[in-house]
Amino acid sequence: MPLNLPDRLPAIDLLKKENIFVMDTTRAHTQDIRPLRIAILNLMPIKITTETDFVRILSNTPLQIEIEFMKIKSHTSKNAPIEHMRAFYHDFEDMRHKKYDGFIITGAPLEEISFEEVSYWKELQEVMNWAHSNVTSTLYICWAAFAGLYHFYGVDKQPADHKVFGVFRHRALLPQLPIFRGFDDEFFVPHSRHATVSREDIEKIPELTIISESEDAGVHMVMARNGRDFFITGHSEYAPFTLDTEYKRDVAKHLSIQLPKNYYWNDDPDASPRVCWRSTANLLFTNWLNYYVYQETPFNIEDIHD
Repeated sequence: MPLNLPDRLPAIDLLKKENIFVMDTTRAHTQDIRPLRIAILNLMPIKITTETDFVRILSNTPLQIEIEFMKIKSHTSKNAPIEHMRAFYHDFEDMRHKKYDGFIITGAPLEEISFEEVSYWKELQEVMNWAHSNVTSTLYICWAAFAGLYHFYGVDKQPADHKVFGVFRHRALLPQLPIFRGFDDEFFVPHSRHATVSREDIEKIPELTIISESEDAGVHMVMARNGRDFFITGHSEYAPFTLDTEYKRDVAKHLSIQLPKNYYWNDDPDASPRVCWRSTANLLFTNWLNYYVYQETPFNIEDIHD
C-alpha cells in the first residue's frame, strides 16, 4: 500500500523516480480504507530533504499512511520557501485538536546550546505534552530525543568529546522486542551530532529502558511507556549521500570536521558511500508502524488517550 501525501509535495516526484509507490490525497480519498494518520514535526533547516528521507522510509509498509507536516509557529524557517511552508505545513495550533496514530519529531542543529535558549522551546514543550495523550506512539529523533528525555525525565544532554559522525555498529539489548524483529545481531546506524546522553543518567529513571547501544556512538534507543515513546539518537532515515553532503559542506566552509567514520569506501571522500544501514532502517520503521502504531491504535482514532 502507498503513502497518502499532500497533493504536489516535491517528494512525490522524487520518490516515484525511485519506483516507490506514493499516492496523493485526491486519489487516496477514493479508497474506502482507514489510513494511519502520521504527523511529522520537521525541525530541520532543509525541509524538503528531511521530508523526502522520512517519506521514503515510511513507504516500505503494506499500510496506507496519511502524513501531515507540522511546524512551530514561533519559528520561521530560513531555508525553505515560504510558499512550500504555506502549502504543506500546518501550525501546531491548527493540529492540536486532532489525534494521530503516530508522530515523528525530527532532529535540529541545536545540540550546542541549552534547551531553554531555543527560541521555540516553550512551544515544543506544549507539542510534546500534547503528544503524550493524543498520539499512539512517538519517535523522537536525534536532538528531539535529547529534548524529550530532558523535558519528561530531566535527563540532560552532554557535549560529546568530538562530533559523533559516521556510521556505527550497534546491538539490541532487548532483541525480543517487536521493534527489533528481523534485525541482525549487529546493525549499523548513521549519526551526526555534537551531544550525547549518559547511560548512567538514564538508568536512574525507572520509566526509561535503554534498548540498543553502540560501543562507539553510545546510547542509541531508549523506550518509555511500553513503546509509546522511542528516543533515538541516530538517523536511520538518512539517504546514502546525506553524511557526504554534510561533510563536504563543512569542508567548503573551512570548518573543523573529521571524516565520517565507516562511511566512505577506503575512507576516500571521493569514493561512494558504503551503504550498510538501509535494510535495518526499513525494518525499524516498518516494525514501529506495525507493532507500536497499527496494532496498538484504536479503530476510532478519537479513543487515543494517555
